[in-house]
Amino acid sequence: MRVNISNIAKLPSRFGDFKIQTFAEGIKEHLVIFKEPLSEIPLVRIHSECLTGDAIGSLKCDCRDQLEYALKAISQEGGMVIYLRQEGRNIGLLNKTNAYALQDMGFDTVAANHQLGFATDERSYEVVEFILNHFKIDKIKLLTNNPKKIESLAGIEIVSRVPIIIEPNKHNENYLKTKKEQMGHML
Repeated sequence: MRVNISNIAKLPSRFGDFKIQTFAEGIKEHLVIFKEPLSEIPLVRIHSECLTGDAIGSLKCDCRDQLEYALKAISQEGGMVIYLRQEGRNIGLLNKTNAYALQDMGFDTVAANHQLGFATDERSYEVVEFILNHFKIDKIKLLTNNPKKIESLAGIEIVSRVPIIIEPNKHNENYLKTKKEQMGHML
């Protein structure tokens, strides 16, 4: 795997003072947001990009809520968010918008992806192990509800899974139900 790595920079934010470093894997530039000191077993969130949720505050998903939950926890405890550029479960923004249109017609999030010719979840997590190895981390507490993330980290010891508890809203109740029932998310 060929990955270019940026220098480390300071990132003061409304959640606390962090440091950032970018890992460029081809055209995808992944961001690591971290709070030092990193403990021997840091708290880690693997978060896939969601422009509509993270930046615009869409209520159709729980992405922004999960990201903010993680940033608050990491600000207090230390650790890192690995922000992966995998928009729309890695189908891209154009296809995600088309999936949203299908959801408006009554398809759930999984069926919409299938209608567009994609798997339920197209994301991959190989770069995560590269990033953790770069930081000399081999044990983590993983902030996730997604079993695929746990399974994908074969070379990293997950000491504990830390659930992310988010209150649903009327716009994302079915989305969360689909994630639980069809994708095995531990909600």
